[in-house]
Amino acid sequence: MNLCGIGSYLPAELRPSEACDALFGQPQGTVETLTGVRSRHVCADDESQISMGVAAARAALSAATMPVEDIDLIIGASAVPYQPIPATAPAYQRGLGIADGAAFAFDVNATCLSFLTALEVAESMLARGGYRRALIISSEVASRALPWETAPQIAGLFGDGAAAVVVEHGGSAITSAFETHASGYDNCGIGAGGTRFDFRAQPEAFAAHSLYDMDGKALFRLTSQVFASFVDRLLMKAGWQRDDVDFVVPHQASPMALQHMIRLCGFAPEKVFDISKDVGNQIAASIPVALASMQDQLRPGAKVLMLGTSAGVSLGGVALKI
Repeated sequence: MNLCGIGSYLPAELRPSEACDALFGQPQGTVETLTGVRSRHVCADDESQISMGVAAARAALSAATMPVEDIDLIIGASAVPYQPIPATAPAYQRGLGIADGAAFAFDVNATCLSFLTALEVAESMLARGGYRRALIISSEVASRALPWETAPQIAGLFGDGAAAVVVEHGGSAITSAFETHASGYDNCGIGAGGTRFDFRAQPEAFAAHSLYDMDGKALFRLTSQVFASFVDRLLMKAGWQRDDVDFVVPHQASPMALQHMIRLCGFAPEKVFDISKDVGNQIAASIPVALASMQDQLRPGAKVLMLGTSAGVSLGGVALKI
């Protein structure tokens, strides 16, 4: 897979943790102490998930020096869609001005691992020759539906942002691995918005499950048990040793989670790209935003390992030689 261009978009408002403390009535220093996050970008009233995704896509196309007409496959890769139906990707197609019938646009949702999942889906579809170039867009408005009043240690982790990549068939094949530990299904999520609760028949239950909920301790226990061995298997599948890896680009779950991952998996800290203190957890956009932030460091032949976990609970990773 050839990675032709990477682009990102971050809202102009950078909200420091001190502002979150004041906004939600917490003592000064509470949010940063609980989360390790100093600041996060927050969508303005005139911005949307679609506008951010389109801006990131245009940046990726510019980096690829490619006209939008060259795209015939668009994959929306976000944890939370713009709306349940239709998929978000057709809205990106419309926002980019791609003509009706000129592309196939659809979504994949593996929550925080959606971008990595989309890379694998795109590689498979491009390799079969039915499409020429794919645009993968991860855009998240993660600042909404957060439990600030009851759980600032959770709410303070998240921030908004978008990133996109243009890919085409060729170059080095990616090596990927994914697995799900469904025993952790109830450890985090947003229960309302799908078919679980009927908005008319169960308005109180619908409202009660409209905010993000997470059992951080349960997630920590589960991932601590299985993540290191998962990474070992992915490296073996790729034929890489740890010392072969030039950059580790993880899901930016939290500053504390990344430090734990470094210790657990044995990577040299200087190889792990960590922007979580400054942007927070951008859900599915976390990995591509981090990738866009470091693209000046990517040289042909660089070996990049992208890793993450997601609600469900799933583990995922992609090994890519640039």
